[in-house]
Amino acid sequence: MSQRAAVVVRLRTALAKMELRINKECDVPVRDQVVEQVVYLILTAQIKPGQPMPSVRELGRKLQIHHNTVSEAYQELVRRKWLEGRRGTRLTVRPAAETGEPLNTDDLDDFINATLALARRLGFSDQALRERVRERLLAEPPDHILLVEQAPGLRQLLVEEIRSATRRRVESCSLDDLRSDHEVCIGALTVATPYALAEINTCLSKARQAVSVQFATAKEHLERIGRLEEPSVIAVVSISQTFLRTAQAVLAPALGARHTLALFRLPLESREVLQGADLVFCDSAAIRSVKHPRRIHYQLLAPESLDSLTNTLGVISKRGQTLGYESHYKEVK
Repeated sequence: MSQRAAVVVRLRTALAKMELRINKECDVPVRDQVVEQVVYLILTAQIKPGQPMPSVRELGRKLQIHHNTVSEAYQELVRRKWLEGRRGTRLTVRPAAETGEPLNTDDLDDFINATLALARRLGFSDQALRERVRERLLAEPPDHILLVEQAPGLRQLLVEEIRSATRRRVESCSLDDLRSDHEVCIGALTVATPYALAEINTCLSKARQAVSVQFATAKEHLERIGRLEEPSVIAVVSISQTFLRTAQAVLAPALGARHTLALFRLPLESREVLQGADLVFCDSAAIRSVKHPRRIHYQLLAPESLDSLTNTLGVISKRGQTLGYESHYKEVK
């Protein structure tokens, strides 16, 4: 297959995977729906780093919207650094953080072989690699988790979910805090979402790079709304404006013209504001305080990602020290 033909195949595949659903009858501007749903697809790994985006006209035809609307959405995604491109080339999804993995494989021997080959190409001897790996494996394990996230409300939600899943002491800071004081990560296993990793890792030592956690999809919630037989009021309650904005764009296509979406940021004015709601989606902080017969937990992080983090912590704990448990939790400021 020629290089041009391969590019055409990749572009057709990209267009097929762009599972965007636009609701022209809801209050959310079409441009914002495109922007937030593309971000959602990137965060949930449904479109991959480096994947080329459809042209504005191709995506406009697929969504049956004006190509200028797609162009405006793409410009916003470039401004927010989700997409990148050069003049005359297709926009692509911005590469995620460099993980340093020499091979994408589940086979440990293949991984080790690839690492050895890369080290030799870079001029390192087998003996030097062996000694450095040994030093890293013997390094002091962290005694807590540090979640780095810039948005305050979103940061609090991620802390809640990580703490609940791992039963470990979890502290947090913004990326600005980390930039100004690298010592906040001393003794911590640093955790972040994939698209913050690259910048965060520049603030960390090579021996203590951050671990990523993946966002969950909203498929289950969309299906729940789709099963509603009568026109309904769907409420979303959160401590985070970022969460509310994303939920609004992601849930909008399932609402159609039949359902109404109501957004509430904690603290609520009163419990009565939710009385007319048929479904109430609550983030991991709101679920504790909201009392409603049909409240539903809207979890941000994918369960399998939290399981992986828990397993990582278990491996670290077995290396000689145990992380702090509930009695040692610190309140997140």
